[in-house]
Amino acid sequence: MAVLGGRRIINRVMASPLHRSCRSCATQAKKGVVVGVYNEDGQYKLTEAASAINTRTSGYLLQCLQYGSPVKGGKCRVLFGGGGEPVVGVVGLGEQKPKQQQQELEERDLAREAVRNAVAAGVQELSKAGIESISVDGCGDEEAAAEGAHLAAFKYQDLKTKKKPIPALSCYGADSERWQRGVALAEGQNIARKLMETPSNMLTPTQFAQEAVNVLEKLGVEVLTRGYEWAAERGMNAFLSVTRGSAEPPVFLELTYRGNGYTQDKPVALVGKGVTFDSGGISLKPASNMDKMRGDMGGAACTVGAIYTAARLKMPIYVKGFIPLCENMPGSRATRPGDVVKASNGKTIQIDNTDAEGRLILADALHYASQHQPRAVVDIATLTGAIAVALGSGAAGVFSNSSALWKAVHQAGASTGDRVWRMPLWMHFSSQVTEFGLADVHNIGKHSRDAGSCTAAAFLKEFVTCDHWLHVDIAGVMENKDEVAYLGKGMSGRPTRTLATLIDLLACSDAPL
Repeated sequence: MAVLGGRRIINRVMASPLHRSCRSCATQAKKGVVVGVYNEDGQYKLTEAASAINTRTSGYLLQCLQYGSPVKGGKCRVLFGGGGEPVVGVVGLGEQKPKQQQQELEERDLAREAVRNAVAAGVQELSKAGIESISVDGCGDEEAAAEGAHLAAFKYQDLKTKKKPIPALSCYGADSERWQRGVALAEGQNIARKLMETPSNMLTPTQFAQEAVNVLEKLGVEVLTRGYEWAAERGMNAFLSVTRGSAEPPVFLELTYRGNGYTQDKPVALVGKGVTFDSGGISLKPASNMDKMRGDMGGAACTVGAIYTAARLKMPIYVKGFIPLCENMPGSRATRPGDVVKASNGKTIQIDNTDAEGRLILADALHYASQHQPRAVVDIATLTGAIAVALGSGAAGVFSNSSALWKAVHQAGASTGDRVWRMPLWMHFSSQVTEFGLADVHNIGKHSRDAGSCTAAAFLKEFVTCDHWLHVDIAGVMENKDEVAYLGKGMSGRPTRTLATLIDLLACSDAPL
C-alpha cells in the first residue's frame, strides 16, 4: 500500500469529506454528481469537473482513486460523502485519445462512445444508491454525456403499481446547447423505446396514432390519420391484405414537419413499418418469444422519435413521415399463402408467406411517399430475421441505391455510436423476386430463406422511384440484452439517434439530395 507523508493513504481517505459518513447518511441528501477520469498508462487524469471536486476536498478524491484497483473504462466507483458533500460517482473514460486505426475498424467515434458508457454507469450506480438528483460532468462532450445519462435513466414501468424513482438529471455547471441537443436525441430514442415496450393490447394502430398526436403536435408537427376507406381508394391492397385477419382497423399516419428556415421544396421522407403485433398471420410464428412481436412497429416508433428530435431541435428541414399501422393476425378473413394482390403502383404481388408482411405494407407506403417528390426516402423496418443472423446487434443493415445517402447515414452512425452496415442491393437478388411465381413480384423469392434480408430489400426496390433511397433493416437491433451498456434490457429504440442525426446532416448539407 502506498504511503503519503508517513501515513497510509487509506487512513487519510477514510477521514476525508468523501468518506466520513455511512451510506445511509450520505443518501439523505439525495444529491450526487458524476465525474470522469481518464486512465493513461496507469495514471489518472481528471476532467475539469473532477479536478474541481478534488480541489474542494483538498485532494482526497484523487487519493480515494489511488486506493484499490483502477477505475476501468465504462465503470463507476461511488464515493459517499457527508457534511453537505454530494455523493460522487467517479467513472472511467479509458484513454483520452483512442487510436485512429481502432476507430476506423470500429466505424464509430470511440471517445464519444466512452463518454456515453461511462456516464451511464455513473447514473445507474447512483440511482441504485437512492440518489434523486444527479449532476453530470460533460466529460469533454456534453452531447454524448447527456445521451448516456438520459438513456441509462429510462425505465418502462408505466404498468407497475410500485415504480422505481428516476433521478433528475442536469449538466454539471450550466446546461449548454450541446447538452440540450444530447437530451433531445436521447428523448427521441426513449419515446421509441416506450412505444415498442407497450403491450399490443394497449398500443393498437389507433392508439399508436393517438400517441403520435400527443408527442408531436405540441412541437408543431402536423399529424394526419387515415383509415381503411382512404387506403382502399388509393389501391393500397398490399397494405390492406395484411390487415384482413385483425379486428383492429388499420391506420395510415402522415406526419409533416416544416423546420424554421427550411429552403428545400422537396421533403426528406421517412417510412416506418408499423405492425403493432405480428403473429405471422396464417403462416403462424412459433409461440416462443412471440410476445416480442409487440416491437414489430419499431420502424414506426423510430420514425416518430426521429421527427420528435428534429422538431425539438428546430432543425431547418422539411420532413414527411409515412407510417402504415396494422396488426398481422390469423383471422377467418386473413390473407392465405398463394394469394395475389395488386399494389398501389399497379404491380401484382404473390404472397406465399404471410409472415413476410412488413414488405407488403411498406410497398404501398413507399409508393405513396414517392408521390410527394421527396429529395430522399428512408424506410425503417424490423423486416427480417436474416439481418439478425448476419449482423446480430452490432449494426442495423442498410441497403441503398445512393452512395451519397449511404455516406451520410454512415457518418451519422459513427457519430451516435449506433452503427449501420451496408448490404448488397444487386440485380442478382432482384431477379429472385421478379422472375418467379404467378405475379410481377414474389414476397419471399425463389430461394425463400437464402439471403433473406437481401431479397426483402430487392422486393422493396420494386416500389421505389426516388434516386436517393435507403432501406434500414433493424430486426437485429430491435431488442437490447446487454450489448449496449447505456441501454437497459428490453426494446432498444435503435437507431433513432442515427436517423435524427442523418436528418440534421441533410438539413445542413448543400448536397443535391
